[in-house]
This record gives sequence, structure tokens and C-alpha cells, in this order.
Amino acid sequence: MGHYKGNKKTAQALDTFVKLTRAANSVSAATGVQLAGADLTESQFAVLEVLYHAGPLCLTVIAHKILKTGGNLTLVVKNLEKRGLVQRKQSAEDRRYFSLHLTPKGKRLITEIFPKQAARITEVLETLTPDEQTELARLSKKLGLSAGQKS
Repeated sequence: MGHYKGNKKTAQALDTFVKLTRAANSVSAATGVQLAGADLTESQFAVLEVLYHAGPLCLTVIAHKILKTGGNLTLVVKNLEKRGLVQRKQSAEDRRYFSLHLTPKGKRLITEIFPKQAARITEVLETLTPDEQTELARLSKKLGLSAGQKS
């Protein structure tokens, strides 16, 4: 894509897309080492983290919070259940409703790994000044919202 010879608008968009993708992949790789050490995927970590900070939730709410589709999330949750890190509990009021809870083992793991992960993310993003981080967050949100509306 780096050698696109078409119009300037498209060339700039492609160049920006490549740089954004490379940056996201680099940051993901730099922050994923600890997760790999704990044998967790980014999605599994995200589920554990949201349950740790928000408490038990239904899968729909979790999917919305971590930006995953229901199908992907079902597999992620099954794998966390197999490891004994989370468990589903049926609602007493509505038997069709399940919420997902951290088990004591899951809580121990996320309590141990979350501060290390937060520190690593902070370390990686300190390449940018606080103002640059704020601007990147703003631009990322704007781009994400725009792309979401067009798909």
C-alpha cells in the first residue's frame, strides 16, 4: 500500500491506515507479553477485567463493554470457564438470564495481572505526552464512531 499512485486523498488515507494499524499492532504486542505469560488472550483479559471492575454482568453487556460480538464472546467465556476463572449463574427471577461471575481463582489472577498490565500500558503510552494521549484518544474515538456508522 505504501506505493499507491492514485489520488492524494486516497494515498493519504491508505498511508494513515497503515501507520495506525502498525502502531496498534506494536502496542498490542508490547502489552501482550504478560498476558501470554498468564496464558490469556486480550479478549479473555478484557472479560476478566470488566468483571473485576464492574462485578457480575450478562454477556450482552460484557460484549458491549469490550467491543466483541456475541459469537466471539461465547468462545472466550467457554475457555475461561474451562480454566475455572469464571462461572455463569442463572437468574432466580428470569431463568433465561445468565450473569457471568469471577470465581475466586479468576479474581486472584486478575488481581495479580491487572496492575502489571496497567503499568505496562502506561509505560508504552508514555512515549506520548499527556496532551498527545488526550488528542490520540479523542481522534481514536472520532474515527471509531465514524467507522461504526458506515459499516
